[in-house]
Amino acid sequence: MISRITINPEICHGKPCIRGLRYPVTTILELLASGMTPEEILDDYPDLEIEDIQACLQYAAKLSDVKTTQASA
Repeated sequence: MISRITINPEICHGKPCIRGLRYPVTTILELLASGMTPEEILDDYPDLEIEDIQACLQYAAKLSDVKTTQASA
């Protein structure tokens, strides 16, 4: 599903977008964070599918999965 997120330097200055469309992942995440439901987003952006919103959340989860390393003593 995360394959729906594309990065192209020619689209939105290389920001991660949905399926090569001009919908940056950050825009969708900000809409969700503001309290909009996925259904409301889909109503406002008819080009999108529920899988696109799920892909944005999955992409954000992957980015937030920070690995830490401990220095060996």
